[in-house]
Amino acid sequence: SSTYKSQGIDVTVKYSQGSWTGVLGTDVISIPKGIYGSYTINIATILESENFFLPGVKWHGILGLAYDALAKPSSSVETFFDSLVRQAKIPNIFSLQMCGAGLPVSGSGTNGGSLVLGGIEPSLYKGDIWYTPIKEEWYYQVEILKLEVGGQNLELDCREYNADKAIVDSGTTLLRLPQKVFSAVVQAIARTSLIQEFSSGFWTGSQLACWDKTERPWSLFPKLSIYLRDENSSRSFRISILPQLYIQPILGIGDNLQCYRFGISSSTNALVIGATVMEGFYVIFDRAQRRVGFAVSPCAEVDGSPVSEIEGPFTTADVASNCVSSVSFHEPVLWIASYALMSLCGIILLVLIILLLIPPRCQHRYTDNDVVNDESSLVRHRWK
Repeated sequence: SSTYKSQGIDVTVKYSQGSWTGVLGTDVISIPKGIYGSYTINIATILESENFFLPGVKWHGILGLAYDALAKPSSSVETFFDSLVRQAKIPNIFSLQMCGAGLPVSGSGTNGGSLVLGGIEPSLYKGDIWYTPIKEEWYYQVEILKLEVGGQNLELDCREYNADKAIVDSGTTLLRLPQKVFSAVVQAIARTSLIQEFSSGFWTGSQLACWDKTERPWSLFPKLSIYLRDENSSRSFRISILPQLYIQPILGIGDNLQCYRFGISSSTNALVIGATVMEGFYVIFDRAQRRVGFAVSPCAEVDGSPVSEIEGPFTTADVASNCVSSVSFHEPVLWIASYALMSLCGIILLVLIILLLIPPRCQHRYTDNDVVNDESSLVRHRWK
């Protein structure tokens, strides 16, 4: 790019899988439709990466659309969308429609979709938009009240669903669940499905399940529902995905077989509503009013039938008034705490080294009473 200017600031970003390093700079961009003009934005040039650019992918980078609290190398770096809101004077809202429902997950990369910067496009959804408040402005953190599999409540404490956060993230491929929630969901799906036996490797993502190409296995699996708190805190609504979204076909396995992967995985640090769920909905990130909206997407259909639903309102009388822990540690705070602990350990280590190097000024002569042997009181009284 002839307009790219390096700022000479190193950037390192690590994900749960993969990482990259590069240099922060600025460049001039233009939006092809709707937002006319050229705008200068911060951009990082990726110089090295590990498990980031996967084999066969058609994309060449990543566009972060979360809040500046997560910006790298620090929150002082203005994010792409914040730059557009400031320079183009567009509303502080964007919306996303992902259209990959029922399509092979390892296809050509030509699956359609729409990103609307600065507003909502009525043609990209049907029915009503349901909004849930953003609990913290770093990730798009929301509050999940309960999960149902096949219409049956998992009956977990609602805080389990928000441990240690619940977020909406298009950059995450699967629906990721905290380990306890994941185990409960797997057990419920296995119990309510019409399949007698399933390899444990299917649930963990290490194995595929295959059927004859003439068969459609989706009828064998239950619907999965996620309840989100409404803007009116005494109400909730639920977003539901049919098996066509979480039992995902894989391209190019065999001539007579169609194989599928499980589109849900376990997580150690968050419940993540990723693409597995988002492909069923038109999702509105209304930063101005601090809320995330969901509406049914017209492209969320397989063989002409909808594979997602939104229903509500429901009462929240059966759940806690707050399912989110009041203690929230943002990543920058964790980094500061880590550096402080490392500094403290370094000081202690330095003191120990100095003490080891200082020659002893006197020596202690042991007496018979100092020696611990088989006749000492430590041994004689060890059974008391």
